[in-house]
Amino acid sequence: MKLTVKPLKQKDAGRRLAAIDRVAADEMGLSGGDFIRIESSDGTAVARVWPGYPDDDGTGVVRIDGQLRQEAGVGIDDRVTVEKADVAPAERVTIALPQRLGIRGNLESLIRRELGGRPVTKGQNVQLPLGFGFMGGQSQAIPLKIASTTPSGTVVVTDSTEVEISQQPAEEIRDAGPADAADTPDVTYEDIGGLDQELEQVREMIELPMRHPELFKRLGIEPPKGVLLHGPPGTGKTLIAKAVANEIDASFHTVSGPEIMSKYYGESEEQLREIFEEATEEAPAIIFMDELDSIAAKREEASGDVERRVVAQLLSLMDGLEERGQVVVIGATNRVDAIDPALRRGGRFDREIEIGVPDRDGRKEILQVHTRNMPLSDDVDLDEYAENTHGFVGADLESLAKEAAMTALRRIRPQLDLESDEIDAEVLESIQVRKGDFKESLKGIEPSALREVFVEVPDVSWEDVGGLEDTKERLRETIQWPLEYPEMFEELDIQSAKGVLMYGPPGTGKTLLAKAVANEAQSNFISIKGPELLNKFVGESEKGVREVFSKARENAPTIVFFDEIDSIATERGSHTGDSGVSERVVSQLLTELDGLEALEDVVVIATTNRPDLIDTALLRPGRLDRHVHVPVPDEDARRAIIEVHTRDKPLADDVDLDSLARRTEGYVGADLEAVAREAAMAASREFVHSVSPEEVGESVGNVRITADHFEQALDEVNPSVTAETRERYEEIEQQFQKSDVERDDAELGRTFQ
Repeated sequence: MKLTVKPLKQKDAGRRLAAIDRVAADEMGLSGGDFIRIESSDGTAVARVWPGYPDDDGTGVVRIDGQLRQEAGVGIDDRVTVEKADVAPAERVTIALPQRLGIRGNLESLIRRELGGRPVTKGQNVQLPLGFGFMGGQSQAIPLKIASTTPSGTVVVTDSTEVEISQQPAEEIRDAGPADAADTPDVTYEDIGGLDQELEQVREMIELPMRHPELFKRLGIEPPKGVLLHGPPGTGKTLIAKAVANEIDASFHTVSGPEIMSKYYGESEEQLREIFEEATEEAPAIIFMDELDSIAAKREEASGDVERRVVAQLLSLMDGLEERGQVVVIGATNRVDAIDPALRRGGRFDREIEIGVPDRDGRKEILQVHTRNMPLSDDVDLDEYAENTHGFVGADLESLAKEAAMTALRRIRPQLDLESDEIDAEVLESIQVRKGDFKESLKGIEPSALREVFVEVPDVSWEDVGGLEDTKERLRETIQWPLEYPEMFEELDIQSAKGVLMYGPPGTGKTLLAKAVANEAQSNFISIKGPELLNKFVGESEKGVREVFSKARENAPTIVFFDEIDSIATERGSHTGDSGVSERVVSQLLTELDGLEALEDVVVIATTNRPDLIDTALLRPGRLDRHVHVPVPDEDARRAIIEVHTRDKPLADDVDLDSLARRTEGYVGADLEAVAREAAMAASREFVHSVSPEEVGESVGNVRITADHFEQALDEVNPSVTAETRERYEEIEQQFQKSDVERDDAELGRTFQ
C-alpha cells in the first residue's frame, strides 16, 4: 500500500516503530507488533508496527522517526510503499561496541533487554541508552553497530537470542553492507518538542521550494528567500535550523557573525560573498546565520564603518542584481528589534517566525524528548512538571532533566569505583531517576528569561496568614480563579482583573498576603521594590518598568508585585524637584497596565500604607481595579494570628489565647508576632539563667512559655496603630467604595440612555 510519511511523536522516537493509520493497517491485516518493510526508490527500512494515533485515522499516513526516514531515503510528505514483512527471530546477534566504552560486566543481558522486540540488520547503527542517557537528547545514547546476525537478513531480537560482543570495535567495521551509510542524524524533527506550528512554517518556507520548485513556477511567484527566527534565548531556534538541514537533502553553510569580521578593509564583505558563492554552486543550499544581530545591526546605530559595510553587502547579496537560485537564508536572533530594518522586508527575510516560550503541552513534549533515554521510575509524572514550569524554555527543561539525572547519580556514587576505568554494568542497570530527584532539581533551576528579576516563590501558604478571611477570598477570586478556571471566565465573557491594590496600616500583613498568593497561584513571581526602578539617567527608569512588564508577558502566568508603590506612583503634578522622573514612571506604568499591548495572564499586586498619595489614574478600573483594605485585625482575627505564631512553640497549660486576643485591641499582625517572639525570649532568658551551661542540652525539652512570659511581652510591645490611624484608613475605604459605586451608577445610567 502507498502511504505518506509523517514524523513520529517525540516520546516514541528511537525505537524503530512505525505508527500506521489504523484504517490502512486494518486493510493490510496488520496489528501492533507485526513488522513492515518501508520502501522508496532510494532505500528500504524495516520497522515494527505501533498502533496509530486516533488523529491519523483514514489519512493514509505512516509515522516514522528520523533514523528510519534516513534509511528509507525519504523525507516528510514523501510517498512510500509499505508491505508486511516476515522477520525471523534472531538466534545470535553480534554487537560491536565503540572503542572507548568504560563498562564491564554482563553487558549482553542489558543489550538484549534494550533491543528486545526490535528488528535489526547487519551493518545497522543502533542507539542504546544503556541506563545513562543522562544528558537528554538522542546524542547521549551509545552508538552500537550490528556486526552480524544469525540467520542473515533482518531479524528480531527475542528473550532467547544469544547476544555476543564483537572483539572488533564499531569504528573499524566498514564492510557491513548498504545500511552502513545510514548514520543516525544528530538532530531530527522528533528531537524538537512543543514547536509543531513553527516547524510547519519553516518547512513550508524551505522544503517546498527545494523539493517542488515547479509549484512556484506554476503560480508565477518567486520562492521565499529567507526566514528569520526570533524569540527568547533557549527556545530552539538553532535546533530547528539543524533539524531542517539534516532532514532536507541540501548543503548547509553556517555563518557565525564574529568569525567573518576582519580588521582588513573589505575582507569581511569578501568572506560573506564567498559563502554565498559557495552555496550557489552547491544549490540547493541553506545558509544559516546564528546571532544575526551581531553582523546586521541597525546602520544608524553602528559605531564602526565595517559594520555598516557588512550590512550593505548582506542586503545586496540577499536581494541584489544577481540571481541567487535555490539558496535559502535562515537567520536566528533573540534581539529582533536590533536588526537593520532593510533586511526585514519581503525578498530578503520574507517570513519572521517567533519561537516563543512553550505552553504546558509543549513543555511536556520537550520533557519527553529529554527523558527519552532515561531510566525513569514509575512514580515520575511528566504532566506534573509540565504544569509547574511556567516560563521555562527548552534549554531550561533540558537542564531540569539533566540535574534530576545528576541527583540520581549522586545517590549511587558510593557504589561506584571512581578509581577504575570501567563501571560495572549491574550498577548501571540499578540507576533510576525518581520523583524526588526531579523535585530536588526543580528547586535549583529558574526560568532563564526571568533570571535578572527572578524571585524564589515564597514558601508561604494561606495557613500561614492568620485571619483576614475576606481579604484572602477577594485575592483568590482575582488571581487564582482566572488561572484555575479559565473556561468559566471564557463562558461568561469575563475579563480577569489587571491589578490589585492592597492598602492598610503598617504591619497588617499586606506583603505576607502577596507572598501567599504567589505560592498558591503556582505562577512566576517578579518582586519590584519601588525605589530600585528610579535611575538618575533620563529614560532609564521608564525602561526599567518596560523591561519588567516585557519579561512578565514572556513568562506568563506571572504576578508582578510592587511593594510600597507610593514611592514611584505619586500624584502627577505634585513634585517639582525630581526633574519629572516620577511623573514619567507613572505614565509608563499607566500605558503598561492598560495600553495597546494586552496583558495576558499577568496580574499586578501593589501594596501601600499611603493610598492617598497614589495617582488617581492608576486606581481606575482596567488598571489597579480591585482595592482591598487590609484592616487592623478584630478579636477573632487576632486569635487566628496568635495561633499561627505560637503553632510550633511549647506553650504551658495556663496560656489562654482567647484572653490574649481580647487584651490586644489595636495590635496588628506584626505586633502580635513580636509579642509571641518576646514571650519566647522571656522564657529562654529565664531558662538559661536557671541552669548551668552543661545542663542546657539535657533539660531544654522541659522549657514552656507561660502566661507570665506573655504578660512581660505585652508590657514590652505596644500596639502600633492608634485610633486616629484606624479611622483614617476607614475613611479612605469609604472613599474608594463611594467612587466605585458612583462609577457603577454612571455606567448603569449610560446603559439605560
